[in-house]
Amino acid sequence: MAVSTFSNFFSSSQHSLSFPSPNHHKCSFPQTLMTFSLKTSPTLSLTTSNTTFPPVTTPFRPPYVTAGGGSDGGGGGAGGGDGNGNDGGPDDGGDFRDQNKAEALMALAEEGRSLESLPKDLAAAAEAGRLPGAIVRRYFELEKSMVFRWLLGFGGFKERLLADDLFLTKVAIECGVGIFTKTAAELERRRENFKKELDFVFADVIMALVADFMLVWLPAPTVSLRPPLAVSAGSIAKFFHGCPENAFQVALAGTSYSLLQRIGAIVRNWAKLFAVGTGASLVGTGVTNALITARKVIDKSFAGEAEDVPVLPTSVAYGVYMSVSSNLRYQILAGIIEQRILEPLLHQHKVVLSAACFAIRTSNTFLGSILWVDFVRWLGVQRRRD
Repeated sequence: MAVSTFSNFFSSSQHSLSFPSPNHHKCSFPQTLMTFSLKTSPTLSLTTSNTTFPPVTTPFRPPYVTAGGGSDGGGGGAGGGDGNGNDGGPDDGGDFRDQNKAEALMALAEEGRSLESLPKDLAAAAEAGRLPGAIVRRYFELEKSMVFRWLLGFGGFKERLLADDLFLTKVAIECGVGIFTKTAAELERRRENFKKELDFVFADVIMALVADFMLVWLPAPTVSLRPPLAVSAGSIAKFFHGCPENAFQVALAGTSYSLLQRIGAIVRNWAKLFAVGTGASLVGTGVTNALITARKVIDKSFAGEAEDVPVLPTSVAYGVYMSVSSNLRYQILAGIIEQRILEPLLHQHKVVLSAACFAIRTSNTFLGSILWVDFVRWLGVQRRRD
């Protein structure tokens, strides 16, 4: 009876169900089409047949992708987020990590290299699927330069150069034009009091030059090669370990960050830039006061015109200014304007891209100098001289 009912439910025709076998690695492997045939009358039977098709080549995929919502972007850290505020684990973005590993191995094969020929941290990241093939190829390109090959041996430089091959250019731009833009901004803001306030000007320029390098270094996007933290590490350490260096930077394929982790990047740089700004100001104002004292000894008429720069208030003010104003401006500059807008548009025109970065960073430095003068005058640390 059961057989009769089953046979009446289906028609006597033959039904076929076909689907391709899964391919988790998304590489150039043959695909097999499995065909199942179900005969419902008069008897029930199952037959299969295999058909092999030519390999399918995976199309080119850029090394950076963004995830939707608040978790898009983020540095290629050792741990990411799943977009829901959770720390990323080894299983996050598994498909992307499998594809990353296949691309990295393909890039090594193209160069006739093995994983053992890479630095240990780079090899471990490639083996774990955290590096797309494009990053491995960039490493090989950088190795061809004697200067870059030397810098790749230093932690910090390697991560930043792999994320941005124009990183050194941006450092040179920031430090090279810093002294001129800072002086021009001081002249614009102080005008007729410029000569009377040369001691303040000198202190500001010294502080700026010491801090310029760190303002490029800290918010720069990175390809993180850090190993995972120990299980015994505290929750705060684990949280900041999973945050990107730049709150707005684009994510490596297979990595995502929550909104909270992006905010954590701003908070972490806030603390670092406060320390850098305060230390730079202590050096700058200390040198300025020493020069003012020496000039008073040589030129007695100068003694009535100049006064010592207040060291501690100026240093703390500069630390606050860098941690708030400079922190946000440089994170937006590096993570949004340069990496998300300029580089996708001009990545094949390095000279034009460098020129655009030069113009934007010069304008940002000039703006920062004007904001600093207004800030210290608003606090009363530096007063206008009549």
